[in-house]
Amino acid sequence: MSSHRFSAPARIVGVVSFCFAAAVCAQTQTHEAAGAAKSSQATSPQSTSQASMSNGSMNSQASTISSSDRKFMDKAAQGGMAEVKLGELATQKAQSDQVKQFGQRMVDDHSKADQQLKQLASTKDVTLPTTLDKSTQKEYDKLSKLSGADFDREYMKHMVSDHKKDISDFKSEASKAKDADVKQFASSTLPTLQEHLQLAQAAEKTAKNEGKTQTSSRATTKTGS
Repeated sequence: MSSHRFSAPARIVGVVSFCFAAAVCAQTQTHEAAGAAKSSQATSPQSTSQASMSNGSMNSQASTISSSDRKFMDKAAQGGMAEVKLGELATQKAQSDQVKQFGQRMVDDHSKADQQLKQLASTKDVTLPTTLDKSTQKEYDKLSKLSGADFDREYMKHMVSDHKKDISDFKSEASKAKDADVKQFASSTLPTLQEHLQLAQAAEKTAKNEGKTQTSSRATTKTGS
């Protein structure tokens, strides 16, 4: 009898002790979870801040191109546009096949170089011009009023002079550019410009001979009449 009398209370005490221990354990786990959440919230702004600083650093690098390199890119874009526009004019108005072929070569090569320059500019946060400057537009208007041998002589004279200036500018930038990518663009484009100058000088010689032939022919015609 006495054994059964004490067994029931003992079981009750055991159950209560178990429940108490479980409650303490659950409370401890809750506090740990809350602490982890606070820690995550504390580090999250820091991560965001670091990402923001990283993006800011990249933007800063993109916009730190020197004024001299920026000026070169602007001038190269203007020159490239001019070569394409004048080359298109040459394919329409030139008399000599050699001059027409030269004009088409200008369109092809400078269109390709212009695309490369645009891609470069987009990575350097540089805005390139999209229209001809006043002096080039004036030259274009002048040439558009000429045709035949007169066009050939004037166009090729301009091409020889223009490519000499371009080669000088690109040589300088290839050796002095502060930005490595701009330097690479100048270096890789320079051989093409040098080849253009050789072609231009040969075509100019042909155009001059055309002019002499026409002058001689006119003089002979007048004498005969």
